[in-house]
Parts: sequence; C-alpha cells; structure tokens
Amino acid sequence: MKGAGGKQKAHIVAVNMGYGHERPAHVMRQLFGYKNTVTIANNYEGIPERDKRLWEDGRKAYERVSRFKKVPIFGRAVFGLMNELQRIPPFYPRRDLSSPSLQVRQFYWLIRQRGMMRHLIEKLSENPLPLICTFMSPAFAAEEFGYQGEIFVLCTDSDISRAWVPLDPKRTRIRYFAPTGRVAERLKLYGVPEKNIELTGFPLPAKNIGGPSSKAVLTDLKRRICNLDPNGYFVQHTGVALTAYLGAQYCSAIKKKKVKPIELAYAVGGAGAQKEIGATILKSLHREIKQGKISLHLIAGTRKEVNTYYIDAIKSLRLSKYIGKGISVVYKKSRQEYFDTFSDLMRKIDILWTKPSELSFYAGLGIPIIMAPTVGSQEDFNKQWLFQTGAGFEQMNPKYTNEWLFDWIESGALARMAWNGYIEAPTHGVHRIHDIIAGRGNTIHTLPLIV
Repeated sequence: MKGAGGKQKAHIVAVNMGYGHERPAHVMRQLFGYKNTVTIANNYEGIPERDKRLWEDGRKAYERVSRFKKVPIFGRAVFGLMNELQRIPPFYPRRDLSSPSLQVRQFYWLIRQRGMMRHLIEKLSENPLPLICTFMSPAFAAEEFGYQGEIFVLCTDSDISRAWVPLDPKRTRIRYFAPTGRVAERLKLYGVPEKNIELTGFPLPAKNIGGPSSKAVLTDLKRRICNLDPNGYFVQHTGVALTAYLGAQYCSAIKKKKVKPIELAYAVGGAGAQKEIGATILKSLHREIKQGKISLHLIAGTRKEVNTYYIDAIKSLRLSKYIGKGISVVYKKSRQEYFDTFSDLMRKIDILWTKPSELSFYAGLGIPIIMAPTVGSQEDFNKQWLFQTGAGFEQMNPKYTNEWLFDWIESGALARMAWNGYIEAPTHGVHRIHDIIAGRGNTIHTLPLIV
C-alpha cells in the first residue's frame, strides 16, 4: 500500500466474506493513500488455485447459511450449528479462556498441513512493512511463516470469539487494535499479553470525521439533531451540553433554511440477507415519501439481485417517478466504489437501519441506529453494545414504520440517540491506528475502558 507521496506505509489484508472485514480495510487504505488497494487474502492476483478454492468454499457456506436462517425449523438449526462454532462465551466470571477453540485449530491445520496462505505471506515478505489484517487467519499465517514485519489484527466487532487469537497466545507477537474496552479485556482473558493490545476504537472513514477536531462530524450532527428534534424537546433538555459542543442557537440558523425531509437509509449485509425488510419499509412509508416527509435510501451494496429486488418493489408500488426524488437504491459493481458511496451517504442521512454488524460503530459519527434482527453471536454483542451506549434500539414492526418512526422523531428520541452515539461511541479510531503505525504517540484523546 502506497502513501500519498508514493511511498508504501503498510500492507493491509482483508477477506471479502460479507462487508465487515473489507470495510475497515478500505478506511485504512484511505488514510495511508487513496490510490492504493487492499490485498484480499481470498482473491488476490496470483492466488494459488488450491487456496482460492478453500476460501471460496468457506465464503459460500457462510452466505448460504446466513440466507438460509429464515427457513422455518431447518434454517435455524443449520444456522445455530454454524453460530456455535463462532460463539462468544460469557465474559463473567473473569477466567482463563486461552484454550484454543475448534475454529482456531482448523485455521492452524489449514496453515500447517495444507500450506494455506504461504504464497500470500511470501509475496508480502518481499517488502515486510507493517501488516494490518482485518481477519485473523492471515495474521496467524504471517506469524507461522516467519513474516519479518510487524503484524497487527484489527478486530471488527464490539466483542470477539476465541477464534481471533492464535493457538499459543502468550507467545504471540501479533498486536491487536481493539475497537472497544470489552474487546481489550476479552483479549486478556484469551491469553494475549497486555503489551500487545491497543485500545483504538473502530476505524471510521476519515472524511466523515473531519480530522481530530471532528469538523465534519459536528457539522453533520448539528443538522441531524435539528431534523430529528422538530419540537425541540431534546434540545431543551440537553441545551447546555449541546451548546458547548455545537454552539448557541444552531438549530435556529438551520431551520431558517428550507426544511428537508428526514433521510433514512436501510442497509443489507454482504450476504444479501434481510432484503425483505427494506421492501416492507418502502411499502409502509410510500405515502410519506410522496408527501416529501422522508427520503428512503435502500442500500443493496454490491448485490445485483438485491438491487433488482428493490427496483421491482419500487415499480410494484408505482413509485418509479420518485427515484432520485425521495427514493434511491444504492448499488455498485465494485466493493471499493460501494464503500466510497456509502461513506458519502453517511454524511447525508439522519437515521441508519441495519443489522448490528460492523456498522454499529457508525454510531460514533452521531448516527442513530435502528437494529434489524441479528445474524450471528457477534451481532448479539454488538446489539448489547449499542444499547449500552444509548445509540440504538431494536426495530419495531416494519409494517408500521410510518407510525412508530415518526413518533420517535416527534419526541426527540432519535436526536438523543444521535448525541449519545457521538459522545459514547469511539469516533477517532482511524487516527489512533495511524499514530501507532507511524510510531508516534497518541495525538487523540485516550478512550475510556467501557466494558
């Protein structure tokens, strides 16, 4: 990966299983030099056919099971079996959890017995820069095959399973970027030495933050709180704190301009699951869209079939003329183009509705999160984390979105969640990580150890 001046700063390695591992890698790519690419461990140029086949079998199995979950009885049973392999054990009572899980043993069998990722590590070793992995197994392979540079793992959820940690954690030289205090403490229970753990927060896009001063975040937060608190209930209640951060009478200045509709985004995950919820939201809000009260952004990501599904849903409701004027479908052929578009959209929206994936951390941008049902153990913990920060709540019946969503807006509840997310959830993770890779002291305030 090359920096802005053309000099490489680090290797960034991700996997394209869902969006959760590739999205933060894209953010790190932006920080060190936008023209550069991320190495996709399961689909890079020159990958041995055997490695590609092993990765592809695993990815397809995950996506099939994710979509199969909604099938009565059998779907839940099959998903439950996969979920058990990734299960995160209860944190309390604190105890030694360093014994390797079946998933870790499987990773090491593939690495040691099948030589999986040896070619990747040899390729990266030609220029052994700091290696940042957003999925754990390439880091395991790097350590196993003697990679000479520093090795970092960027964890991508608010809590993690034992699968993220090597067979022998007490001897590992892998260093971890923890997005939350819970992850930092969990890594210790798994046996990782404290000196190998950096509490950084999750890396949100630099352009959405606006530097250490949070210029972009605060600009967007001002507009968002005003839009989501039309009656001023939240502003009246929290006026002193808001004025300290946002300045006095900011809502008055904003409301003098033309009032814009509420901007709601619904995002499906990388496996394309839960697309039906988006169509239900569209049907429920069709009158409010026509009236100009709300704009709906249906985020299909890179899933062509989801894009088609949403276009058909729009046509069936005779709403085609509102595309671009109250409705948009976000679809891109490449993931990099999608991530860029998504980041731009996050500056525009007022509310994000999605399952509690890695997108939970976007609460740190002052975006309230409506949570769709979880998919997997890690998302259960992300949901719990959002509740803890006060930045999100579970969806009510999508059929009646036109009723309950506007009640939450009129009461100022969503404005409160936007504020809580900005105050409680980490915002500057990308800058903390950059400081560490650059070998300098932390230039951003230290995170509290909220577990």
